[in-house]
Amino acid sequence: MSHPYLPVLIFFGVALMVPIASLVLARLWMTFFTPIKRGYEKNALYECGVNPLAERQTRFHSQYYLFGLLFLLFDVETVFLLPFAVAFLKLSVASFLIAMLFLLLLAEGLVWAWSKGLLNWRGPAKSNLTIYGD
Repeated sequence: MSHPYLPVLIFFGVALMVPIASLVLARLWMTFFTPIKRGYEKNALYECGVNPLAERQTRFHSQYYLFGLLFLLFDVETVFLLPFAVAFLKLSVASFLIAMLFLLLLAEGLVWAWSKGLLNWRGPAKSNLTIYGD
């Protein structure tokens, strides 16, 4: 007599074995068929076809990355708002309320970023946001 969850168990087993088997095969291929290339030129720093000018790369403040992520967030938001704007007159009340909830969540994210000082470039050099590793 088979258990009703047997297909689910088989599915999870296959879902675990496929990535593990691919990693094992990649390791075996690397071990037996890929030649080891050691030397100065192989281990040298290389960036965009130009040898680096300095010994180490300069670090950027994390505020630049957060600002870039905020830009992407609000840029992708327009992709979701464009269909709403096109079909605005044909939408039901529930669709309108869902779109307003989406705008409310975006406005909340903007207010949060503004309150943490992520959008303030002329103020104090250190924002109120604590970022670990910075």
